[in-house]
Amino acid sequence: MSLLKEFIRNIEQQNLFQKNDYLLLAVSGGADSVALCELCFQAGFHFEIAHCNFQLRGEESERDEKFVLQLGEKYWTKVHVKKFDTTDYAVQNKTSIQVAARQLRYQWFDELLKEIADARKEKIKTINDSSINDSPLAIHESSFIIHESSLTTHHSQFLLTAHHANDNIETLLMNFFKGTGIKGLQGILPKQKKIIRPLLFAKREDILYFIKENNLDFVEDSSNSSDKYTRNYFRHQLIPSVQKVFPQVEENLLNNIERFREIEILYDQSVSLHQKKLLEQKGNEIHIPVLKLVKTKPLKTIVYEIIKDYGFTAHQIDDVVSLLDATSGKFITSSTHKIFRNRAWLIISPVNSIESQHILIEETDKEISFEQGKLKLKKDAAMNEKMPAEKNIATLDLKNISFPLLLRQWKRGDYFYPLGMQGKKKLSKFFIDQKLSLTDKEKIWVLESNKKIIWIIGHRIDDRFKVTEKTKHMLQIAFHSAKQ
Repeated sequence: MSLLKEFIRNIEQQNLFQKNDYLLLAVSGGADSVALCELCFQAGFHFEIAHCNFQLRGEESERDEKFVLQLGEKYWTKVHVKKFDTTDYAVQNKTSIQVAARQLRYQWFDELLKEIADARKEKIKTINDSSINDSPLAIHESSFIIHESSLTTHHSQFLLTAHHANDNIETLLMNFFKGTGIKGLQGILPKQKKIIRPLLFAKREDILYFIKENNLDFVEDSSNSSDKYTRNYFRHQLIPSVQKVFPQVEENLLNNIERFREIEILYDQSVSLHQKKLLEQKGNEIHIPVLKLVKTKPLKTIVYEIIKDYGFTAHQIDDVVSLLDATSGKFITSSTHKIFRNRAWLIISPVNSIESQHILIEETDKEISFEQGKLKLKKDAAMNEKMPAEKNIATLDLKNISFPLLLRQWKRGDYFYPLGMQGKKKLSKFFIDQKLSLTDKEKIWVLESNKKIIWIIGHRIDDRFKVTEKTKHMLQIAFHSAKQ
């Protein structure tokens, strides 16, 4: 079967797009993208071209741009060109040239599709708002326009790239060697939202044969011959070496990609069932019962699938698992979220969430870890020793305390009765009197009993909970700063 027939059949079988959808082709000028243009042309699809000039190869980059503009003339279609200062972008964003180029081109493609969609909607609105004359010519023209606009209204815009089977194999292997979940073993997907890769069925040799058969010109990217780029190393060194031992390696890997995609469907179904049993949404927090999670198998896989959507990496799986045996208050963080142990629960909460700073302390607890350090609790049967007067030790009358205690960061509106005073005072005013800096105030935590603050940790206890001559049992809490 010819490449053209396979191309059309692949689009129809996978329902990649419809005949009258708007197609924007990402064209570099290389063999693959030139073949994509010709295939779309021969198949009767209407398309426009988008070309990125990353200005990384001097005159060669300008040559590629001119060549792609000539392709627009050949196919009687519009060519969109964008020049990028790729090197400057990479420096500013502290990333590699390859990553910078990828980010820049897909940002532009997305913007371009939106601009085109908005322009077509505006055209439809103009047509619908305009009146139609009775002249035969006007009727003919307006009928044509209305037909075109109806297609625009009911069809979509897609970006087509020229990724092929060999690109897919290279992506699979790179993902495998750098470490990936089951999704990474699927390679490149044929359709992801507005991006379509209709050539994934075709191998590089099939595309080159089509180029030769149709006498098509294309440009060569000199950087494709350099093995300093990871993909080129896999393409020129690793895969040919493996083929010497396993000649059918490419076919086997392509078949594996199909299997992995089906496995991923089953995998997602299983993970979804586990998540429904384990995850409880409470406000902007996710609560996970420790006892249920401990019994879940395979534990590390399920943990990863739970945490990966909250900025955590596969390297943090063991840290999360260790929380299952930790005391209340232990936590780990990502750039956006915190996972902390709170009694019988693991709680996932946004880093800046007030709720994420709440830790319950039960009467049986002897040690609690939190962001600023540790609290060590000690209940004395009697007041038989001299009470320390240190700021980092609170000695309280146990009779007036109700468990569980609540350990949290202070907030606006908090007040307490400072030791030695009869009246109440807002914490914000107390901090001013203590001449605390803004940074110091951000680190202040308080301890509550029955919604009453009993101790501003490291500063002063509440007068209502002080030890008196009538005290029979006391609670001593020592604060050990994380800096110590």
